[in-house]
Amino acid sequence: MKVLVYPHSMSLGGSQLNALELAAAVQELGHETVLFAQHGPLFRRADELGLEVVVAPAPGRRPSPRIIRALLELIDRRQINVVHGYEWPPALECMAASRLRPQTRAIATVLSMAVAPFIPRHMPLLVGTEQIAATERTFGRSHVGLIEPPVDLESNRPGVDFGSRQFRDRWAIDTKSSTIVLVSRLAHQLKLEGILTAMDAIAILAGQRPIQLVIVGDGPAVQEVAQHAKRINRVTGCNSVVLTGALEDPRPAYSIADVALGMGGSALRAMAFGKPLIVQGEQGYWKLLDSSSLPEFLWQGWYGRGDGSNSQRALAAILTSLLDDTDLRTRLGTFGLRTVQDRFSLKHAAQVQAAFYQEYLDSPPMGSSFEDLAAASRFVRHHVARRAQRLLGHAAEDDFNSRPLAEQTFAVRAGQGSA
Repeated sequence: MKVLVYPHSMSLGGSQLNALELAAAVQELGHETVLFAQHGPLFRRADELGLEVVVAPAPGRRPSPRIIRALLELIDRRQINVVHGYEWPPALECMAASRLRPQTRAIATVLSMAVAPFIPRHMPLLVGTEQIAATERTFGRSHVGLIEPPVDLESNRPGVDFGSRQFRDRWAIDTKSSTIVLVSRLAHQLKLEGILTAMDAIAILAGQRPIQLVIVGDGPAVQEVAQHAKRINRVTGCNSVVLTGALEDPRPAYSIADVALGMGGSALRAMAFGKPLIVQGEQGYWKLLDSSSLPEFLWQGWYGRGDGSNSQRALAAILTSLLDDTDLRTRLGTFGLRTVQDRFSLKHAAQVQAAFYQEYLDSPPMGSSFEDLAAASRFVRHHVARRAQRLLGHAAEDDFNSRPLAEQTFAVRAGQGSA
């Protein structure tokens, strides 16, 4: 097969990393893969993975006619069989291009916490959790597959020196302190509340033990995070919170962690390093990964919602139980590592993805004019609502991560009707 993979951006983030790593793994299975993407920090990672990159034009308003024309030119020149868009703008642009080239199949992957309802229901769709897959089938999608966010277990694993000493020296991380690591995009939706809470929990614990929180990442909430970190360090009188910014390679941070905090793909990468994990969510949600909580995460993803009560003290209590018990940290780290090895390997995910491609290549073109019109109607309603929210100052930066639970999204859709 000749496959074009189109991530929604090349900034650091879980969906983008999954797009690149899966593209490279599919290429290793013997298929020809080309990456179509705008410039960004992950170009270096694409080069490391041996991926050919075709630079996409700046999109402008989405879906972008300029992008669709570039996709068509590439499909014709390279005889592309599959165009695979990650998240809704690339998905719609790939679908539009495939409509004009019926021999080429369009596939969508959505790793946001909800799926845009205006992605046509006949478009083959891959999602990252059982819960979202079930909800999308209820919405009327018949072509839904599951690929849980995979982890490259060759590149992310314990027992390898990723430059830990240099990393500690660079960021003044004390070897005598307990090190808590959080690798995350600094976004207002999903992330910011938990990041601020984690800093508050460290402030509570700093009076009891030497401890540092290392936060790796960048994003639109960077100013709020930096200001809060400055306040915490002023209160504790030491470098309790370390902000590294975005790192092209965050593996040294994972490798030095005594305990990891995180959600989504970052949580899984921490598990691949054999680190005990506390899963981050919203409204005060923090939950320790162990045998009793694993089924919850396998269903809903590595995320949750709490009741909003006293979350910094709840997190501080979980951290204390781990930091006081070396054997417990070792057991839970081993449990997490075994979980990713058994269920989240990149090689297995690539095989599933390649089979998904082949299934739809072997099938006739799908879709109907009626569903295309219905999807367009849903998009227009979404666009009008977003414009109204922007005028009122209420628009979310990432609208389909701002409504994270699949059943809540379905309730919104049900209220809108099925058109």
